[in-house]
Amino acid sequence: MEKLKLSLRCENGVKCPPALRGRIKAAAAAVLAAEEVDEPCELSVLLTDDPGIQTVNREFRDVDKPTDVLSFPMGDTDPATGRLLLGDMVLNVDRARAQGIEFGHGPDHEISYLTVHSVLHLLGYDHVDEGPMKKEMRAREKAIMADLEPGTQTEDM
Repeated sequence: MEKLKLSLRCENGVKCPPALRGRIKAAAAAVLAAEEVDEPCELSVLLTDDPGIQTVNREFRDVDKPTDVLSFPMGDTDPATGRLLLGDMVLNVDRARAQGIEFGHGPDHEISYLTVHSVLHLLGYDHVDEGPMKKEMRAREKAIMADLEPGTQTEDM
């Protein structure tokens, strides 16, 4: 059985080329390996734009503005497949492109970083304030990104 089943959907004219799918899957798999998640997992990803993620953010979080990524954890096991259902990730490719340029590491790296960030959320990490939970999550992100893309550095966000 495949270790990570990735369901990818694109909306609002966002393209889903195979290389992008591969990048997202590799980043998600890197998190699962780093966090020692051994069971087969399933992850649902929606790639959208600023207006698309703003709609999701408004409907599910009552926040009427775009953001870079949203994570909706499930954590249940599908009885039919035995897979751990990690949850849903909504990734804003407009914001990933802009942030990749802004931080100087490019949109591909930013897509990987946002995927790592989101999958950590799906596994229970959080950063509700500037306290120890945020520091722990940032440390995990940096370590995973260093393994995933050696020689690159992720900005503190």
